[in-house]
Amino acid sequence: MQNIEDVLRLLQRRELTLSTAESCTCGLMASLLGDLPGCGQVLDSGFVVYSPKAKNRLLGVSFETIEEFGLTSEEVATEMAVGALNASGAMIAVANTGVADDAQEDEGGTQCYAWALMRGERQVVVSETVRFDGDRVEIRKQAARHGLMQIPERLAQLERKLAEQP
Repeated sequence: MQNIEDVLRLLQRRELTLSTAESCTCGLMASLLGDLPGCGQVLDSGFVVYSPKAKNRLLGVSFETIEEFGLTSEEVATEMAVGALNASGAMIAVANTGVADDAQEDEGGTQCYAWALMRGERQVVVSETVRFDGDRVEIRKQAARHGLMQIPERLAQLERKLAEQP
């Protein structure tokens, strides 16, 4: 896949709906999709959950997970992605949480992602951590694009994971 339009077409072909759960990217993933004609066929919802309380209230991220692993962690991103599936009608979700600058104890540019897929009552999740360089705005743009551009590869990975489950 070369661009976000290709990702949109893949989701359309597969008749998959998407929900985004965004912290650091603050809605940029949903906005990038929203720029494209036909996004209404695939974009179910977008959650912008910046604070720990919002992550908990809207997506069910546990305060214990936040306390144990930190806001910028794959564990939090995983709970965000699962929460987005559970709070929406979407079949696939992408979640992002991270640090766009060096103002916090975490290293600037660190972004944690999770992609979740729901088939019936079954859910599977994969996650990763990536580091981007640049200023705050550039990091957020790279992070949003990465989350969307990884959907084809992560979808295949999630489907393999589902097939392996009993």
